[in-house]
Amino acid sequence: MERMTPREIMDRLVGFPTVSRDSNLPLIDWVEAYLAGHGIQCHRHLNETADKAALFAHVGPDVAGGVVLSGHTDVVPVEGQSWSSDPFTVTERDGRLYGRGCTDMKGFDALAIWAMVEARYRGVARPLQIALSYDEEIGCTGAPPLVKAMEILPKASDVIVGEPTMMKAVTGHKGGVTFWVHVHGFEVHSSLLHTGVSAIMWGAKLIDWANHVNAAQMAAEPAGLAALFDPPYTNVHVGQVQGGTAHNIAAKDCEFGLGFRVVPGEDPDSWRAAFHSKVKALEEEMQAIRPEAWIETEEKFSLPPFAPVENNPAEGLVRQLTGDNSENFVSYGTEASHFQAGGYNVVVCGPGSIDVAHQPDEYITIAQFTEGQRFMERLLERLA
Repeated sequence: MERMTPREIMDRLVGFPTVSRDSNLPLIDWVEAYLAGHGIQCHRHLNETADKAALFAHVGPDVAGGVVLSGHTDVVPVEGQSWSSDPFTVTERDGRLYGRGCTDMKGFDALAIWAMVEARYRGVARPLQIALSYDEEIGCTGAPPLVKAMEILPKASDVIVGEPTMMKAVTGHKGGVTFWVHVHGFEVHSSLLHTGVSAIMWGAKLIDWANHVNAAQMAAEPAGLAALFDPPYTNVHVGQVQGGTAHNIAAKDCEFGLGFRVVPGEDPDSWRAAFHSKVKALEEEMQAIRPEAWIETEEKFSLPPFAPVENNPAEGLVRQLTGDNSENFVSYGTEASHFQAGGYNVVVCGPGSIDVAHQPDEYITIAQFTEGQRFMERLLERLA
């Protein structure tokens, strides 16, 4: 089978519209066939409904201590965005490669697949592995089962998560806990509001609690690891609200998502407890008016914080390969924290800018993509 260039591989990957709501199996089928065509055995881990799969593989001696190149295969939707070209076809113009996922993160995936094939032909003394996940964009939910499934391989030492960082080493990020809240009220005519429970108005009390938490967090003096982040505290966010039947009816239902961005050094469980305590207090007040009223909550996802570690071998490897000595900590989440929880040394480093991820006309510059390939070349030399 012909060996493809990184650009040719990225063209193929972007051509698969692997929006998180849909299956990624056509992409996984292609990657598995391509790697198998070059003598690389792949392993799959299917999700519970068998419509998505993670894929991982190992090249080199059958020993522990290798390096993992970690990427996700899903992308965010393009509906409602104004694109200048087909988002699922890589289009080159003005020194940029446009397409959904070019930066986040099929550009890195393409480079990782290319590096695996090159490692197979050039030979490596230290193993190279690849780990491609699903459902990263909806809470990194595909990463924990992938990390568990990879136990069948010789345990690698270092993981490079290739999220777009402009090839800078990121060594810490916030975690996240997100809940879906459904406030069940009791409908009455709005002129008799005191006899009912407006789900919207009581839901607003929980949302306002989030505002007060943010204000208190903002006013506090940053301490410990929190001081490394922007903003230097855990914050709470509500991004969607829906509910109500008509303006003159006390709303029977109100639903919204409420999520915490938790700084390393703080326990997500303490924020869970604070949230559930507030929900319970509000629910008791609601039921004092109408016993039928209640608040339903569902935890949608949980991502542990990715904490900086002193003398991190993965960080040291990336700094040697890039020459980057800057300190970088981010507030968005990645699968790095799940690999860290799995006992790996982890660093986040990949080509492209997070600033254009999820945006219409998402792109990666040719210069960044080329730098990503140079990074892989240097990694292959080091592993050899």
